[in-house]
Amino acid sequence: MSGRHQKEGLEDLTLLGNQNVKYTFEYAPEVLESVDNLHVDRDYFVKFNCPEFTSLCPITQQPDFATMYISYIPDKKIVESKSLKLYLFSFRNHGDFHEDCVNIIMNDLIKLLDPRYIEVWGKFTPRGGISIDPWCNYGRPGTKYEEIANYRLMNHDLYPEKIDNR
Repeated sequence: MSGRHQKEGLEDLTLLGNQNVKYTFEYAPEVLESVDNLHVDRDYFVKFNCPEFTSLCPITQQPDFATMYISYIPDKKIVESKSLKLYLFSFRNHGDFHEDCVNIIMNDLIKLLDPRYIEVWGKFTPRGGISIDPWCNYGRPGTKYEEIANYRLMNHDLYPEKIDNR
């Protein structure tokens, strides 16, 4: 196979190529869209880096800034990247703790894609002299991906990076 044919698995997309897309400033999981994975016969990672993620502290309403890393091994569906961008942007005025944001993102992507494996890591910039970097993952229960998830969780931070105030 040399590539995706013109309309192969793309009929349901509403955002990609649409010049009239409106940015939603409130949490909007309904903007997420997926397309068929044409390579279900192999495991491979898809990784997204969103260095401009923002949300709000639910108590103070102060802005929180992060780089959000999303990595997953797809099964039958892959997330369409423009819809993911709009979805992540929808957290802009959403008030939640850092730990909640990464888990909400992971849960919404599990619901959309039913991936074999997924992990979400939010590397938030310091506020008040401390940074919070929550990481969560999921492997499909009863499969080797559940074992991978357990292994990755137990070995996630064996080699913490040098923090240089981001």
